[in-house]
Amino acid sequence: MSLYAKLQQRAAEGRPIRIGLIGAGKFGSMYLAQVPRTPGVHLLGIADLSPATARANLARVGWDGERLKAESPQAALRTGATWITDDWQALVAFPDIDIIVECTGNPIAAVQHCLQAFDHGKHVVNVTVEADAFCGPLLGRRAAQAGVVYSLAYGDQPALICDLVDWARACGFPVVAAGRGHKWLPHFAQSTPETVWGYYGLTPEQAERGGLNPKMFNSFLDGSKPSIESAAVANATGLGVPSNGLLYPPAGIQDIPFVTRPVSEGGVLERKGMVEVVSSLEKDGRAIPYDIRMGVWVTVEAETDYIKHCFEEYNAHTDPSGRYFTLYKRWHLIGLEVGMSVASVALRGEPTGVATAWKADVVATAKRDLRPGEILDGEGGYTVWGKLLPAATSARLGGLPLGLAHQVKLVRPVAAGQSLVWDDVAMDTSTDAYRLRREMEAGGAAPQA
Repeated sequence: MSLYAKLQQRAAEGRPIRIGLIGAGKFGSMYLAQVPRTPGVHLLGIADLSPATARANLARVGWDGERLKAESPQAALRTGATWITDDWQALVAFPDIDIIVECTGNPIAAVQHCLQAFDHGKHVVNVTVEADAFCGPLLGRRAAQAGVVYSLAYGDQPALICDLVDWARACGFPVVAAGRGHKWLPHFAQSTPETVWGYYGLTPEQAERGGLNPKMFNSFLDGSKPSIESAAVANATGLGVPSNGLLYPPAGIQDIPFVTRPVSEGGVLERKGMVEVVSSLEKDGRAIPYDIRMGVWVTVEAETDYIKHCFEEYNAHTDPSGRYFTLYKRWHLIGLEVGMSVASVALRGEPTGVATAWKADVVATAKRDLRPGEILDGEGGYTVWGKLLPAATSARLGGLPLGLAHQVKLVRPVAAGQSLVWDDVAMDTSTDAYRLRREMEAGGAAPQA
């Protein structure tokens, strides 16, 4: 039975999937826009630091005010309405909620939310991929130990890439490479919230009019978010990671099967079976027609002449050898697609991507010369960007994960371009996020090459 049919069945039986959402910002609001249009789900509660902002976002996406009059989770359960609170712990502890959708974008908070949700027997769909990037393997293990499901969020590119990889492997194809697109030039790695709009293609006035967050947008532009998402994919699929960071080969869709081959066969990969990100800009800055900037892709190989001939007979677009074929989705719809994860987790007990091994890490790397006493401002800020490295390399260096490099004081000088290590900073060791990460490094999930 399809997921939609299962949702319809739950609606007909009066047994909706009961959901608790933590964080009603942009991503959460996109999901909220789809909830009233999806059968068989009941958004029982929303926890947000600003309930007033959550209500405003609900009004913006078209929710009827009558749906928001529940004054307690019990009232929401009884009436089918939605309870709004600033108390995430009360939301997570409410026994009738089936799934928590973690949507804060704050990796340190997200780890705490996930762990407590597991303790209360709740499945988790984790939108905050920054948390998954530095301790996802242990989050997946903790969920399994609690008898619940932990999942990446469909609509975000990592889950979509995992879906393509699963398609390839279930069809019997070896995966040569998989990844996403991005607008990239090397100097973007030094971009700050002050320079982001010029590189991004917007004026400051346009950004202000749209209420766009420069730090968040800069996290995409400077390579941090592509690295984070590639790490999540590698840890979930077992694909390898470039030895010294993403290469961002420029390519239009027609050239992806050409560039995502091993170097020995004319491509850019160190070997077969790796994650990579394809740039929508040529090295001289020219825009590439029919790009994959907002999409995802997987490149597979025909291992026999018969399969290669099938590619040819069905007009599949391949590299010149006819052996490498790329399947792609040119767009992703972000929070509008999270319902796929909710339905898959609740109705099939299956995640839409989950870390199973520590293959990749994202290490905080200096954007400029940094001095002792400076405060690191994390992803998308002025001080560091995130560099994708093999987990074994990061573990050997003692690399400082980008997700923990926020509001942390530097105690040693770090040169521009240098990756930071634990000994460079005075770390707050009291958080669940720190403890889980160090547990992983100590053997909770052995790093793999």
